[in-house]
Amino acid sequence: MTLGPIVMAIGAAALFGAATPASKWLLTELTPFQLAGLLYLGAALGVAPVAWRGGRSALPARVDRANQGRLLGAILAGGIAGPVLLLIALRMADAASVSLWLNFEVAATALLGVLIFREHLGLLGWGGVVAAFAGAAILSLPGRTAGIEAGLLVLLACVCWGLDNHLTALIDGITPSQSTFWKGLAAGVTNAIIGVAMDPLVAAPALQLAALLVGTLAYGASIALYISSAQALGATRAQIAFASAPFFGVLFSVLALGESLIYAHLVAGALFIAGITLFAFERHAHHHAHEAMDHEHEHRHDDGHHDHEHPGLPSGTVHTHRHRHEPMAHAHPHWPDLHHRHDH
Repeated sequence: MTLGPIVMAIGAAALFGAATPASKWLLTELTPFQLAGLLYLGAALGVAPVAWRGGRSALPARVDRANQGRLLGAILAGGIAGPVLLLIALRMADAASVSLWLNFEVAATALLGVLIFREHLGLLGWGGVVAAFAGAAILSLPGRTAGIEAGLLVLLACVCWGLDNHLTALIDGITPSQSTFWKGLAAGVTNAIIGVAMDPLVAAPALQLAALLVGTLAYGASIALYISSAQALGATRAQIAFASAPFFGVLFSVLALGESLIYAHLVAGALFIAGITLFAFERHAHHHAHEAMDHEHEHRHDDGHHDHEHPGLPSGTVHTHRHRHEPMAHAHPHWPDLHHRHDH
């Protein structure tokens, strides 16, 4: 496996990690719904040039009903419910704690993968889930009732994003940047309308522009990079690399907001690192069969699953078009990507 998808996931993590302390600052004048709207509108603006590059149609109508449903589910869970829950929690707890709670997204993604999306989780993977739960519980204790409430809100947000992760990883027919554009536009407009209807928009124009910029980088570029990684590795494995986002968030919270680290942060951080390490060392390989299928997604021809010909195109070139897979049976280490959704 090339390092490209992993590097993309880590880049997405660094950008998203910066969003937590930045959002804490932006919430001084914006409500959670208003900020969520601006963040996702910024995401749509940021990826628009790439989504519409070359004049390709980015309309969701191009894809079948199943993929339209996945996109709608990703918008509702990951674009509306998840960020609003997170931003409400940020008003109740410090940014460093909220950043570390976001590690639960790894466990949420893994659990949803096993229970709903036909992914495999072995002994090491389940150990990672337990470690993530333990870290989240420890972080909730110092804040007592408020800490528990904030922690539960972040855990619910992580479940929403876990569902979003799986749905977006399965979308084909439109590119990751196009998926991000429609998700950002729909979620941004919806959250902004709700936010303005509930409370007057009093934030200064400069602060609103700052929120759009944070959305462009921490949501737009981050989401597009993550989707590209998840389509290559599967949502659970891409989440292993993306799990570094909370630690970037803690670093930026300490440096930018002047927050201090407490003992609970260090213990929880150690548990989260242990959980991520357990996920990373898990391996999955067995003999499996691929049924014939037609679909469209970004792919390359040196991955053992795309043997159609393009005269003059180097084998490692990433490109997108509709193509057909003939039936194939083989054994190799693999992840639950677009081509490996079989039962175990």
